[in-house]
Amino acid sequence: MAWQKRILRVNLNDQSCTEEPLNMEWAQKFLGQRGLATKYLSEEIDPKVDALSPGNKLIMATGPLTGTMASTGGRYSVITKSPLTGAIACSNSGGFIGAELKQAGWDMIIFEGKSDKPVYLYLEDDVASLCDAAELWGKSVWATDELLHAKYQDPLIRIACVGRSAEEGCLYASIVNDRHRAAGRSGVGTVMASKNLKAVVVRGTKGVGNVRDPKAFFKATSEGKKTLADNAVTGEGLPAMGTQVLMNVINEVGAMPTRNMREVQFEGAAKISAEAMAEPRESDGKPNLVTNAACFGCTIACGRISTIDPQHYSIENKPEYIGASGGLEYESAWALGSNVGVDDLDALTYANFLCNEDGMDPISFGATVSAAMELFGMGAITLEDTGGVDMSFGSAEALTISAELVAKGEGFGRELAMGSKKLCEKYGHPEISMTVKGQEFPAYDPRSIQGMGLGYATSNRGACHLRGYTVSSEIMGVPVKTDPLVTEGKPELVKSFQDATAAVDSTGLCSFTTFAWTLEDIAPQVDAACEGGWTAESMLEAGERIWNLERQFNLDAGLTSKDDTLPARLLKDAAKTGPAKGSVNRLDEMLPQYYSLRGWSAEGVPNSETMERLGL
Repeated sequence: MAWQKRILRVNLNDQSCTEEPLNMEWAQKFLGQRGLATKYLSEEIDPKVDALSPGNKLIMATGPLTGTMASTGGRYSVITKSPLTGAIACSNSGGFIGAELKQAGWDMIIFEGKSDKPVYLYLEDDVASLCDAAELWGKSVWATDELLHAKYQDPLIRIACVGRSAEEGCLYASIVNDRHRAAGRSGVGTVMASKNLKAVVVRGTKGVGNVRDPKAFFKATSEGKKTLADNAVTGEGLPAMGTQVLMNVINEVGAMPTRNMREVQFEGAAKISAEAMAEPRESDGKPNLVTNAACFGCTIACGRISTIDPQHYSIENKPEYIGASGGLEYESAWALGSNVGVDDLDALTYANFLCNEDGMDPISFGATVSAAMELFGMGAITLEDTGGVDMSFGSAEALTISAELVAKGEGFGRELAMGSKKLCEKYGHPEISMTVKGQEFPAYDPRSIQGMGLGYATSNRGACHLRGYTVSSEIMGVPVKTDPLVTEGKPELVKSFQDATAAVDSTGLCSFTTFAWTLEDIAPQVDAACEGGWTAESMLEAGERIWNLERQFNLDAGLTSKDDTLPARLLKDAAKTGPAKGSVNRLDEMLPQYYSLRGWSAEGVPNSETMERLGL
């Protein structure tokens, strides 16, 4: 089977690293990565624990297809209790470190306790040790990566680490691997830093050669790759334009959250789009986009590598930002652009570089800046509060200065680091925070895409598009086209997407494959790799089991059905322009039916029949 059947448990209290067998009964029920790690976390911590206390645990987990020849098989997830939301956190990342961990012979690492001094984990195949990180503490992600590569003199080591923002307590800090791939949302980096754990360094040479049926696996993965190559989205759109292919599309359908979600279309969208990234600059004749890039085993290659105009104000006298690095994806371009009213492509790219360099979630960062800008416009935040920074909508300078301050944990950056919910509460206007369960919205307005509104409200990790991407159906027509403005059929659609996504997130594959693949394409790959007789039906059931386990964790943590809601702005203030003009999100029409379909009570609690059916 493609599981390595080994867990590394790292006790930061006594600095020990011990091996233990993977619970194969759980693996059969929860598959891997998101699902399996959630099971471990649920069994091992009190859901009511303070997320930043030593009692919380941090799990880095791979899926059974991670590190194999399956297309996009490079994913890993970080699972913990979120300091931003108080709910379960599961943040997924690509790059290469997930595959490296698997090829070192491990399915997951469980970090528990707290070190009394900064440390990092060095893992080379079977050998694991905690090392002094004193010289790394206070350093950025990029500086940490450079210092560790210089120390070990091995270009093949893979590194995941936190930056200064996490050390300074930013509640939406990320864990960044391979310099610009990130377990980005819900503050997983903040938890890592709270444990005095700076980095994880991995070198694996064992490979993943224990697939159940190699011949069938080769056939299934080869057919899967052909399907991806032949699909217009995964074979053409994403390689050429990345997720930024969506910028003009979403703006045209009137679903582009703008200026803290007060509007649904941004007049400057074309200036920060994929098309704009490919346009040569006047200054040096070079475009923002240098090339696309792929994670381990990926045949899609949607990643962006970009440069900043060398004459741009943001990098004046900053030669360290002249080179190419991870560029804008749709969510970051929206959060740093449309939602703050900024259409300066180079300013967005610079702010994105800083998010990578010091490990900040660009979605939560940008959304928090947009909330601060609205508060500033109301007079609730003043120049005295901001240290003299004019936080008006549309100010590129405010965006770039804010990114610098949050990265360093200085000045007004410390307040922006609290996230939108806590910031708005502090300044007396909680209604200005565009969040669900304390997590900031991504780049799709739920007044214009009804299914996404239900998905946001019920997401187990707070506002999130990647827990059930109904945009695929409602806007792109994949696998079938549904009307984004109607509520009929959306509870069924949302549940289906949520369960299927939970399964995919547990395999070690990228969710972008689902623009071309269904579970009918994925199940043969899992079944050929693993024992257990995996089918599309059993994978969907595993996804439903995972979703309900996450729900139960959140209920035990103190969340209730009252948290399954949207900000009043989205329920009462109608869209002003676009195809959805006059619409609000009609969550009240969808939520009761959704609960019923899930086998939950009217209060959103899984009933005994549901829990028994799923073996929970």
